[in-house]
Amino acid sequence: MKLSLAVLGSGAGSNMQSIVDAIESGELDAEIKIVVADNPGAKILERAERHGIESMYLDCSPWKTKLEGRAEDELIGMLKERGVDVVVLAGFMRIVKPKLLSAFPNRVLNIHPALLPAFPGIESWKQALDYGCKVAGVTVHFVDAGTDSGPIIVQKAVPVLEDDTPQSLHARIQTEEHKAYPEALRIIASGAFKIEGRRVRIGI
Repeated sequence: MKLSLAVLGSGAGSNMQSIVDAIESGELDAEIKIVVADNPGAKILERAERHGIESMYLDCSPWKTKLEGRAEDELIGMLKERGVDVVVLAGFMRIVKPKLLSAFPNRVLNIHPALLPAFPGIESWKQALDYGCKVAGVTVHFVDAGTDSGPIIVQKAVPVLEDDTPQSLHARIQTEEHKAYPEALRIIASGAFKIEGRRVRIGI
């Protein structure tokens, strides 16, 4: 089925761009209905404008790190009005709360720069490097009430090289992120998956 997407972001929007590119190339049957940022200067808004996608800044005050209260209600209303069926978190630096998750059950996706369940939270590529891992990577998952703990849809691994810095490792992970998000959305669009507890069975 064709997906109607909303993309929430806070920064540059490179993952949103990878989704736009997949749509425009015909690799992903989807439409981004709206892009919403919690930062009025976020470059993700500029990217949306360049592609003719509706975009807006959402004032989430007084909260600094979560989406709740008035802003959450406003967002849910906007997304429902536009017929959105999948919410894509693309560098959205806020904790989403149960009200949004209930409004879009098993339809809120996030991307995390680690092979979850290892290294949840911030700067996970640095955590992996500091720990001495030989492999790092990226995970696209459904969002639940925990921190980076929802059922996993797609994972891609990257080697950790002997001379890696946090910056070089992060850059290599981001390359895989831009492949993983469109792939995960193609799975959702196909309908050929089933969530069983914490497991996502693909190809059913």
